[in-house]
Amino acid sequence: MTTPGRGLHGRVLDTLGPAITAGEYPPGSVLRTDELAQHFAVSRSVMREAVRVLESMHLVESRRRVGVTVRPKAEWNVYDPQVIRWRLAGADRPHQLRSLTVLRSAIEPVAAGLAAQHATAEQCAELTECALGMVANSRGHKLEQYLVHDIAFHRVVLTASGNEMFARLGDVVTEVLAGRTHHEVMFEDPDPAAVTLHVQVAEAVREGDAARAEELTRQITVGALQELDILAP
Repeated sequence: MTTPGRGLHGRVLDTLGPAITAGEYPPGSVLRTDELAQHFAVSRSVMREAVRVLESMHLVESRRRVGVTVRPKAEWNVYDPQVIRWRLAGADRPHQLRSLTVLRSAIEPVAAGLAAQHATAEQCAELTECALGMVANSRGHKLEQYLVHDIAFHRVVLTASGNEMFARLGDVVTEVLAGRTHHEVMFEDPDPAAVTLHVQVAEAVREGDAARAEELTRQITVGALQELDILAP
């Protein structure tokens, strides 16, 4: 589905982007703008706009008298939320989920420890509210409602760390959490132990217990990896 407000170039991106990240156009493939415009029944200016977006993601490079060349996977901007979304929609989903979850396991425990030291009273309150929202939606197959609070919880942790680099990973964490839910790599109801851990993290942050906040968050990410072993081996 084309994202509202993105227009014709968005329609092109929603087809061409996933095709590139899925390997339908292998690295080194040369795409002709005129041929693509004809294929998608859009103007060359629309096609050029779509290519510019793909270039910003480092998926392709455009050169005169050569065309649009698909870049090696090692050069892609793998932190771009749209690239993550496209990759999660393809056959490489299990590998992508594992890669992102390992990233989370390296970053989020440290961020939680820092949040225990730096979170404001407002952030502590927001974290508690998010955790209680997760509890309230953890039964009855309400994964979409649960996801809203889960995303908000982890964004607050990253922001409250006081580290701007961690905070910028909020979009990455959002995509992996949303991807697990939307691609059904979740149990019908979240693991009760994981829900409880989120509540305990909020308590540890509020109490300023950095070591406990870090250890509890590490348990959350370890649990997420164990779920992948079952649901997306």
